[in-house]
Amino acid sequence: MKLGIVITDGVGYRNFMMSDFLIEASHSFDELVIFSCLPSTVYTNLPSNVKVIELTVFKEKITTWLFRKTKELAHLHLHKKDNFGILDNLNANYPKTKNVRAFLTYMAFYWTHLFHTEKWIQWYTSLQQFSFKNDAVTKEYYDILIKENIDLLFVTHQRPSFIAPLIYVSQKLKVKTATFIFSWDNLASKGRMAANFDYYLVWSNLMKEELLYFYKSVTADAVNVVGTPQFEPYFLDRYKISKDKFYEKFGLDNSKQTLCFSCGDISTSKNDELYIETIAKAIIKKLLPDVNFIVRTSPAENPIRFQQVAALYPFIIWNFPKWDLSREGHQEDWSQRVPITEDVTDLRALTEYSTININMLSTMSLDFMVFDKPVINTVFGNDENKLYNDQRFLNYIHIKKLINSQSTKVATTDVELIQAINDYLLNPNLDSNFRKKLVDLQISKPINGTGKRIANELLQWIVNQKK
Repeated sequence: MKLGIVITDGVGYRNFMMSDFLIEASHSFDELVIFSCLPSTVYTNLPSNVKVIELTVFKEKITTWLFRKTKELAHLHLHKKDNFGILDNLNANYPKTKNVRAFLTYMAFYWTHLFHTEKWIQWYTSLQQFSFKNDAVTKEYYDILIKENIDLLFVTHQRPSFIAPLIYVSQKLKVKTATFIFSWDNLASKGRMAANFDYYLVWSNLMKEELLYFYKSVTADAVNVVGTPQFEPYFLDRYKISKDKFYEKFGLDNSKQTLCFSCGDISTSKNDELYIETIAKAIIKKLLPDVNFIVRTSPAENPIRFQQVAALYPFIIWNFPKWDLSREGHQEDWSQRVPITEDVTDLRALTEYSTININMLSTMSLDFMVFDKPVINTVFGNDENKLYNDQRFLNYIHIKKLINSQSTKVATTDVELIQAINDYLLNPNLDSNFRKKLVDLQISKPINGTGKRIANELLQWIVNQKK
């Protein structure tokens, strides 16, 4: 049995190369081929039956872009009713500049407002696929798949547009494809997948329900619930360090409790500096007990925007993710940042040994809840106070489930934030049962053993199709 694995970016590398997935897959399959959208040099110490093929980066021509854009807008139009996240994403796609692409986007908006049924979406998908036909990179992918003769192509992220020609080639060669739904918000608030797949792996029973709701052509037997590998390193001994070593490494006082603020990237978490400064000022004014305060920035961006707040409050400890930029000049630079082992160790220690996490409605909430740590979500901004309106995210379906679960405290003002921190410092076990229930809702399988479970499901699909 021969499995092809598509790694699209640094997060996919972390999830599938740094969990136990690759180890387990190397035991389950005779051969593994990693089709990499990252430079091949990032892969080291691979099992003997694994090889890496670095893919030429696919760049969309204007026709491909237009058909993809039309497909995505149609999906958003189809599902915008009673779904604020989808509607918000649709509005964000409305052109705000004046150029050729903006004009074409405007025309696609108008067209898909009228024609956006599932049948129309499949037609737009067919047009997108047709546009790949004579592309040089597509032909290169064709030659690679012919030569490798894999039994199944597993794409570790369902959304990147640059994987679509590879799926197109697979379908032409009648190679079955599988994908993994990348994040907890991808189905309920994001646009269309890059392509149609034969099989789908999802985090939870909830995510399976969402997939079948948003993609009517997908059948239940093509979807398997496996959990997610992004949390598996938290249960692997090779990434564990002691609490004493963690405190020593970051220069923390082991007699104090520790607050950890985890940042989002600037595209959706523009108020992070305000939240950090609010906590820092409360510490100075003794509105909070004497605590360690550590901030982890987003690996998706350069942390230069925090220079001013760092200079003003030198007692803040900073954890800048150790994600090396593996390639210059890529159309999506953030996708080429790859974590080193030390960063996974740091993140595990942060989630395991911090007392409280604060973030702006990030998936990091789940990372800390895995260790039953209290979480506070900060959303000060709205249209009235002229801050970046992050309170609108409270209307997103996946965030509503988070809030309704009572597993987190939502702070819309500085007073609410300081009160929430004090409550959890006084009683870290507060809301523990709600946190555990949310983790069970979002991740329906045991975290330990996720890599093996995914490898087994992929193998079973191949076995079944060969019968």
